Order: sequence, then C-alpha cells, then structure tokens
Amino acid sequence: MQEFKLKQDPRVPAKFSGYPAEIRPKLTALRELILDVARHEAGLTTLEETLKWGEPSYLAKKGSTLRLDWKAKTPDQYALYFKCTSKLVPTFREVYGARFTYEDNRAIVFKLTEALPRKELRDCITMALQYHSLKHLPRLGR
Repeated sequence: MQEFKLKQDPRVPAKFSGYPAEIRPKLTALRELILDVARHEAGLTTLEETLKWGEPSYLAKKGSTLRLDWKAKTPDQYALYFKCTSKLVPTFREVYGARFTYEDNRAIVFKLTEALPRKELRDCITMALQYHSLKHLPRLGR
C-alpha cells in the first residue's frame, strides 16, 4: 500500500489558528475526520489541503472539493460544504434523511452543541472524495 501524502498550503494552519477558541476544536475534529477517511476509506494516496474562498478545502484527483468553515453571522453552527451542482447533498438527503441538517444542495450544517454523526459523515466524505468514480451510480453507490 502506498504511503498517504497530504499536500498542505501553508496558509491553512493560520486559518485554523484564526478561528475563535471555542470553534477551533470542532473544525479541527472535522478536518481530522476528512484526513482519516482519505487515508483509510477513500483509497487516496494524495490529498491537497488549501484555501478556496478563504475556507479550508480538500481536493482529491477523482473527487469533488470539500470545504469547511464557521461564519460569525451564524455563530452557533459550522458546516461542511460540497459542490452545489453535484449529486452529493441530494444523495445524502435520500440516504440519511433527517440525520443531517442541510443548507440547500451545498452543505451539511452542524450545531456547536451536537456531536458529529461520525459513521454517516464518514460515508458522505468518502462519496465526495471518490465522486468522479461514483457519480454514474444510483445514489452514488449507497
């Protein structure tokens, strides 16, 4: 098995450091989940971590971009963003229904007070990181 390589934009750690202290652990946990899924479930050997639209973003060669962020205008929540023109969020709605809170076809939204639904979220992250290999399948293979 090939070694996993994270190509990190040097601006990303500064972005995480800039989040409020109470938000940082939530976003860090989401980041670690993305990296763990990339290493162990999505079969990736390389993942790029960069900033897109000022948000930490994760790009895989055959995947769809994932972004995560917290916004001061909605201080009690943070989100994992997906390409809104993909079938990702509509598939998540069909498969997981009310397990998640959605923002249109572009995000899964989490309250700061709730625990991440890790098992289901691992599936969503895997689908996004493998999107171009799965997009022809009904419900993206789920």
